[in-house]
Amino acid sequence: MLHPLDPYLRLETIPTVFCSGCGCGSTASIFLHAVREKGYKDLRGFVFVSGIGCSGWIPSPHFKADTIHTLHGRSIPVATGIALTRPDLKVVVFGGDGDLSSIGLSHLVHAARRNVNILTIMVNNLVYAMTGGQASPVTPEWLDRIVSFKSCIKEGTLDVCKLVADAGAAYAARWSVIHVNQLKESFKKALEMNGFRFIEVIAQCTSRISERLGLTPIQYLKKLATFMKPISEVKEIKPNIIPIGEYTSRGG
Repeated sequence: MLHPLDPYLRLETIPTVFCSGCGCGSTASIFLHAVREKGYKDLRGFVFVSGIGCSGWIPSPHFKADTIHTLHGRSIPVATGIALTRPDLKVVVFGGDGDLSSIGLSHLVHAARRNVNILTIMVNNLVYAMTGGQASPVTPEWLDRIVSFKSCIKEGTLDVCKLVADAGAAYAARWSVIHVNQLKESFKKALEMNGFRFIEVIAQCTSRISERLGLTPIQYLKKLATFMKPISEVKEIKPNIIPIGEYTSRGG
């Protein structure tokens, strides 16, 4: 009996390269379920672009689709070129917090400012996982001493969703892999919109964070959930609070 997601996956690449309990697999599954529920029988009308990092392995090699694995932080310029030359395709970028909120941040901001017709999905595991587990621009303060040899508290935590929304994106939202239905609906909504769409997915890193905390992936996810608040209830940005929900939705 076929699994519902079999038409979208290169089955020979399974089991995946991801660490046990990694949130990248959950993100991929939720995204493909959204694609399926929107009526796409396969991924022939899509092209996926990814950079370097754990989440860069989501579409390539696992999706049965055209994929481009680019240099670190350069997925959005490549995706922009595709979107301009092939407007008939749905162009989707998968990247991590290091790939998109650090080395590739300027590309992200200007793509939002130009409202390029791209869906960008940032899997935010709150750490530079592939390079050993250092703090990234989005690492919250309570994790700083777990992932850094030196404190990064004074740097603050970048709210990428707010930045992208303020820059002019058609759509910006943040959910986590815990919010399965909300995230899936967000993917479905973004798939049918035009303009620059950005969805941040808070995901667990098992090797660089939960193991260092002495927690199982589920225990770590439950701990993460205590910091998440609906954006409508967040009156001001405070350290360690992770707003979730839609920041902007103005695409057609």
